[in-house]
Amino acid sequence: MSFEKNSFKVVKKTRLQKSEFNVECNVPVEGEISKIFSACHTVEVENVEVLSGAINYTGNIDFCLLYESTGGEILTNNYSCPFSSKIESEQISVGDKVKVNAEVVDFSIDSANNSNVKINCLLAQSGVIISCKDVNTIDSSDDNICLKKEEIFISTYIGEASEVFNVESEVSIREPVKKVILCDTSVSVKNVECGNNFVSVSGEVIGRLLYLTENDRYETSYLNENFKEEVELEGASRDSIAEVEALVKRALVTCNVEQQDRGVEAKINIPICLKVCAFEEKPCSVIKDIYSCNEDIEVSTESFDMTRELNQDFFESKIDGTLNLSDEHPRIDKLLFVAGTNLTISNSYIQNGELFVEGVAKANVVYLNDEENALHSVTMEVPFVVSDKSSVTCENPQIMVSAVLYDVDVIAKKGRDLFFDGKLKIHARYDCDEVCAVISSANLSGELVERDCSIELIYAKSGMEAWDIAKQFKVREEILMIQNPELSFPLAEDANIVIYFQKTN
Repeated sequence: MSFEKNSFKVVKKTRLQKSEFNVECNVPVEGEISKIFSACHTVEVENVEVLSGAINYTGNIDFCLLYESTGGEILTNNYSCPFSSKIESEQISVGDKVKVNAEVVDFSIDSANNSNVKINCLLAQSGVIISCKDVNTIDSSDDNICLKKEEIFISTYIGEASEVFNVESEVSIREPVKKVILCDTSVSVKNVECGNNFVSVSGEVIGRLLYLTENDRYETSYLNENFKEEVELEGASRDSIAEVEALVKRALVTCNVEQQDRGVEAKINIPICLKVCAFEEKPCSVIKDIYSCNEDIEVSTESFDMTRELNQDFFESKIDGTLNLSDEHPRIDKLLFVAGTNLTISNSYIQNGELFVEGVAKANVVYLNDEENALHSVTMEVPFVVSDKSSVTCENPQIMVSAVLYDVDVIAKKGRDLFFDGKLKIHARYDCDEVCAVISSANLSGELVERDCSIELIYAKSGMEAWDIAKQFKVREEILMIQNPELSFPLAEDANIVIYFQKTN
């Protein structure tokens, strides 16, 4: 047989259209509620089922609710609200790997009674199909068939893995404390490296404690813990590139307070979930051109799409904003603390070598009004556009951005003006689609016309390679080189080339 059939696999990502849906969460609380100040949230997608034309999945919205009881006590409640949803598309096939992302776009607290808070959440969902596609190629060991091969780099899918681990932090507070009210934490990825059968993820957990002193002052302490965790992933190597998603399992965060001689020691346990997905570029030898010395060949090519993983970027930036209280809000006589903070990324793009990230940061500010002798809260919304140099050289990359808001500070002036300062940690992942083509099949279509001469002359132009000339003569390259030893390729100038053929009776 003149030709052998081969194949190799490449990875292709297909992004599914974003859609929105509503989830109603009923959060149980203790005590009678007087006022709700804030609700922090994170979303985790857990179980995913891939069907023909649809993805069914479940997840949880983790809430941290901060509220005031009718007795004037400020309380918090962590709760995990389960939900389920579906993404439908004709592009989804059984056997595909999928990554589903869901995030809270907006929420409203519809009602609150003695034992329950009803929160209506608007979620945005999107997905990525990761397909491993076969690409057909051929090969031949026939001496009469000449092959010109080249090495191409193909993008392949290795696999995925996940791991939950705990980050422990201790915060010393050097004054007597009545109670810790709020422990707000988030996680940021700083570096991703692959090794033999593992993915190493470095990052930091950022958080703050809101507590009430014995002098009835609300104070804040901050925590910052670095971590480095290895997630086992069979098939990964030093040449692999991994995507990482990291989140705090907010509903499972615990804070234990131990009394000390001059204050307290707060021991915080923060469960972190890492989800990794690895890819690798590998060399693959394919036929670039082909001909036969004694037969005509009909050649077919096959084009294929694949997705290449690109470098990742990490950077930090500052954001700020202002808010002037409307008349419906009583004046600020004393700013007590900043409660829940939430962050939404609305857009990202690359322009003139810089990555731009757009979004909205939200912070709930709790303050005291002396006239009413009551606590109030107001939500500050701070639109932002931040940028930094990008490492991407692809013309139209797909951009996936995650961000963490930290070191938030709010100052009140003149009773009605609020000034916001905060910092962002940005993690950007990129990939790029590429279209390639290979010779996928070849058929011998008939013997060449027998030569009626023993010598042939060809006029070759400067720049021609030995392969091109040999293909035109229908002889092997080595014969061309042996019979024309004075030539070097590519040709520096036009030349007349002679080939001698052995006549057979």
